[in-house]
Amino acid sequence: MTVVSVSMPEELLERIDRFAEDHGYTGRSEVVRESARNLLGEFEDASLEDRELMAVVTVLFNYETTSVEERMMRLRHEHERLVASNFHSHVGAHYCMELFVLEGRLEEISSFVGKIRATQDTLSVDYSVMPVDEFGPVTPE
Repeated sequence: MTVVSVSMPEELLERIDRFAEDHGYTGRSEVVRESARNLLGEFEDASLEDRELMAVVTVLFNYETTSVEERMMRLRHEHERLVASNFHSHVGAHYCMELFVLEGRLEEISSFVGKIRATQDTLSVDYSVMPVDEFGPVTPE
């Protein structure tokens, strides 16, 4: 097996070590391998390909890290056709939450989420995706 060197904050490494111990993993390498498989596989759901999708993406960051907020605004403008709605809220004393509602294809949504995840200093990125065509036609009562 190939050895890969990865840089990460000490706090994240400590969380990985605690997670490995608490969940019976043999060590941090096993946790990182499983995480990588999950990340790479999450947008490979064939049932979502070639369908119109809706996604909700939630980003949490420390507002004192202004580069994150600026990056979120740039991404919103760069993906104007994909972003149906955007909501910004203050959470607690030092944090902000950015919520994006997206409408588009899997590849576009995957790319957008990837760019957000790649943004330095985000604390949390969470999302959900669902096909729009599952709602079905609206029937009057």
